[in-house]
Amino acid sequence: MSVALVTGASRGIGRAIALRLGEQGHDVAVGYTRSQEQAQQLVDEIAALGRRAISVGGDLADTGTPARVIDEVEQRLGGVEILIANAGIGSAPTGILEVSLSDWEHTLAVNLTAPFLLAQRALPGMLERGFGRIVFLSSVAAFTGGLIGAHYASSKAGLHGLAHSLARQGAPHGVTVNVIAPGLIDTDMMPADQGVREQLAASRAVGRLGSAEEVADLVAAVVANAYLSNQSIVIDGGTLST
Repeated sequence: MSVALVTGASRGIGRAIALRLGEQGHDVAVGYTRSQEQAQQLVDEIAALGRRAISVGGDLADTGTPARVIDEVEQRLGGVEILIANAGIGSAPTGILEVSLSDWEHTLAVNLTAPFLLAQRALPGMLERGFGRIVFLSSVAAFTGGLIGAHYASSKAGLHGLAHSLARQGAPHGVTVNVIAPGLIDTDMMPADQGVREQLAASRAVGRLGSAEEVADLVAAVVANAYLSNQSIVIDGGTLST
């Protein structure tokens, strides 16, 4: 099996993805920013499955972090063959007049620049080996504008353009590149107020929020499919038609 790096894997969707890849027999690097203890707990769970697992920490807003993370994974586990760029940041819903330049730059640094730098560092090795999988975790906000604000929607939309470009470069060499855009997923990033959660659930065509495990199922299927590339796949309970 392959070596996988999942960023933002200490909780939520990233955690579910990392665990699913471990269950499927991959060695996994668990990326985190601050939640070292949670990341180590996940490492222990994956190791209990008989797979190699490590945690790799760093602030992805720092442009030096992506290359350092890839280097560490390669030194400890081997070449990164599966890159799941899941880490991202949001904020409370904000109108464009309230989005400061620093908010804009920080959001794009984590949500778009870091995935670009991770892919830029990992792709050459994938091309050389003749195998690779890159999956960017976007959001339905890339298509609709979403609820958070222009900075968040723009950062997520940029991942789709990045994927289209990388997919064309990777396709002749066994490297697939895809984007998965979740809608409302039931994680700790959702509002804590039960009434708000119920309203959001009711807004989905299926009448409920999605689960992190359902997103992980889709990511695992994309990773396993060598013929699927250059696609943007929405998983939002059937609400958005693209």
